[in-house]
Amino acid sequence: MTLSVRAAVPERGIDLELTVPDGETLAIIGPNGAGKSTLLSLIAGALRPASGQIVLDGRVLTGQGLTDQGLTGERRWVPPHDRKVTTLSQDPVLFPHLTALGNIMFALRSQGVGRARARQEAERWLAELGVPELAGRRPSQLSGGQAQRVAIARALAAEPRLLLLDEPMAALDIDVAPALREQLRRFLAERTAIIVTHDVLDALTLADRIAVLEEGRVIEQGSTQELLTQPRTAFTARFAGLNLVSGRWDGRAVVLADGAQVPAHAAYHPGGQVHAAFRPARVTLADTGGIPRTVKSLAPSGDLVRVRTEDLSADLPPQEVAARRLEPGMPVRLQVPPEAVTTYRA
Repeated sequence: MTLSVRAAVPERGIDLELTVPDGETLAIIGPNGAGKSTLLSLIAGALRPASGQIVLDGRVLTGQGLTDQGLTGERRWVPPHDRKVTTLSQDPVLFPHLTALGNIMFALRSQGVGRARARQEAERWLAELGVPELAGRRPSQLSGGQAQRVAIARALAAEPRLLLLDEPMAALDIDVAPALREQLRRFLAERTAIIVTHDVLDALTLADRIAVLEEGRVIEQGSTQELLTQPRTAFTARFAGLNLVSGRWDGRAVVLADGAQVPAHAAYHPGGQVHAAFRPARVTLADTGGIPRTVKSLAPSGDLVRVRTEDLSADLPPQEVAARRLEPGMPVRLQVPPEAVTTYRA
């Protein structure tokens, strides 16, 4: 394994463990305050854990040392600048007194690369990002998207063993992010990276695997496809844009704790616990039967209206919302066709 993290920070409620194999991009998702930024700070060396160990390529960055015979009693701490770990955040953090070329050269020069070679490499990376014309501009002369491209070039030019990305697209205009995301996808191929994101497109485009943090712990992890199609927690389901319910399989439907039923096509033995996932766009309103719920909020969802209840959502035509005079506090009955339901064992 390239990266192994086992760390506890009691004052922040952090107690987690995860690994990132060589060449993999791992997406970290979770609600606000789950510990995502703390995890990156621990790996980068900006924060020391109370206990645990962080190992990169067999080198202990934080924690007890390693020998061929196992752990030693010596506590090790590698300073941030010596970790071969680079962090790229939503703020490019470029040096204002240096040009774009100078900013990239700085990353190389600080590693002992000669000036001529550093300049050549910096020019190459600007060309790779498709912005060679920015070489002589200072950060104040760059747009947000241009500055982020320079920051990416600077991060990659340093050839880090591990790249940490903290919501790198969050501050970009909606018309800039897709192109930059595609460039990052190409550059991250076969590189080891961790990306913290709230955007499902980042996970879909960039990540091989996803880990879900909640209250300082990893509560779910798996391949990107697995977690986005078969989520096992409410947060992951919302992130994937799915409704998720759990209950007992009775041979033809998932029976929820309140007795409501979600019909589905499956072949499980009756009595087993299963999850059922389905998209809000496949949910309709029923006059009888269905899943009884109470409307909590209404919000636009494209050309539809997202009707949210305690735990489920339905995307409905505005005309139906108006005709039924839906509003918060109103009881509704939700239904979904069996062919639209994906079931899997709990």
